[in-house]
Amino acid sequence: MSETTKKIETTVLHAGHRADPTTGSVAVPIHQTTSFQFRDAEHAANLFALSELGNIYTRIMNPTCDVLEQRVTAMEGGAAGLALGSGQAASAFCIQNIAKAGDNFVASTDLYGGTWNLFANTMKDMGIECRFVDPSDPENFRRAVDDKTRAFYAETLPNPKLNVFPISEVAAIGRELGIPLIMDNTAASGICRPLEHGAAIVMYSTTKYIGGHGTSIGGLVVDGGNFDWEAHAERQPYLNQPDPSYHGAVWTQAVKGIGPVAYIIKMRTTLLRDLGSAMSPFNAFMFLQGLETLPLRMERHCSNTVAVAEWLAKHPAVETVIHPSQQTGELKARADKYLNGQYGGLCGMVLKGGKDAGAKFIDSLKMFYHVANIGDARSLAIHPATTTHSQLSAEEQEATGVSAGYVRLSIGIEHIDDIISDLDQALAQV
Repeated sequence: MSETTKKIETTVLHAGHRADPTTGSVAVPIHQTTSFQFRDAEHAANLFALSELGNIYTRIMNPTCDVLEQRVTAMEGGAAGLALGSGQAASAFCIQNIAKAGDNFVASTDLYGGTWNLFANTMKDMGIECRFVDPSDPENFRRAVDDKTRAFYAETLPNPKLNVFPISEVAAIGRELGIPLIMDNTAASGICRPLEHGAAIVMYSTTKYIGGHGTSIGGLVVDGGNFDWEAHAERQPYLNQPDPSYHGAVWTQAVKGIGPVAYIIKMRTTLLRDLGSAMSPFNAFMFLQGLETLPLRMERHCSNTVAVAEWLAKHPAVETVIHPSQQTGELKARADKYLNGQYGGLCGMVLKGGKDAGAKFIDSLKMFYHVANIGDARSLAIHPATTTHSQLSAEEQEATGVSAGYVRLSIGIEHIDDIISDLDQALAQV
């Protein structure tokens, strides 16, 4: 294959691996090992000094994980990737990599509940302040910045609000100020490439659409290689000053012979090394299987979800349908700009009967699974106010797009007639 192809259908099948050099295996082998044999003392010293890249210990790097990292990086058009043990670990690492106690970052209010809690509470306990702003006006990000602001953070297709984020507008503000935009692209896997719109970092919960089958937990961070950290040394001190945790390495200098990957190399050699949130090789193998069919599955997820949204919009029990295809004006224009004519596999609805109607609907479903995940090949449903967003205050829930009667649907790849039939019979009970 051409290594320069940008076609996702080809990239997810071929990038990073052709055949195992020892056995000729076409499928990526599962390197289920803790450690790797060094050739000699010099080889070992070179690996630890970063003068040579290679495998040391699976907590830091593993060949199976490496192929997954290369494939997702190629899919995004980035420079390098890092596989982690969960999407939550990926979100945390993205901020911790460039912010320390006393620093802050600015995040969109339109976030998954787990991410909101991580940023509002756990990060606060670490001394890192998250400043939440309404993304409907990109300038809100600029207004929240001070000299200790290290990053902007947002979701491409926010779960569960589903208002597509203004990526290029906020990225441009950030680049002017020396602040990278970090995009969680989980709900837009395979249908948006945030780096092409100015984002500096892309992250995923691979648990969702990339895995696609609800079998494995994982996360992945892609360094776009398109942000000039060195030009903003005062704004980004931790990539430009000696790092005492790695014998005084200055990361922007340490990668000069490797490429524009200071951000991800620091994350691998400090945070991953020290905190140990490594992805298992077996899970990486499972994600590789899912990744191969991601483009095909997303086509069906997206087409099924548009059909569901259109059907729900006509149902008398439904007060509001939340899906980009149902939006108008600026929101619809933004969805069209960033999602390439596809609108994702998530759909929300607000039931007229409120919380009680939501509970009755969930309990009446027969084919849909009542689970907290999204992005499975099978259809899923949940009531966020009492589950995924239950740790948030009423005001915080409202900011993220959750109301008492809101139900989130993750539409699978089953036949559309069977999906609508199950929704129909369940709505008849509310």
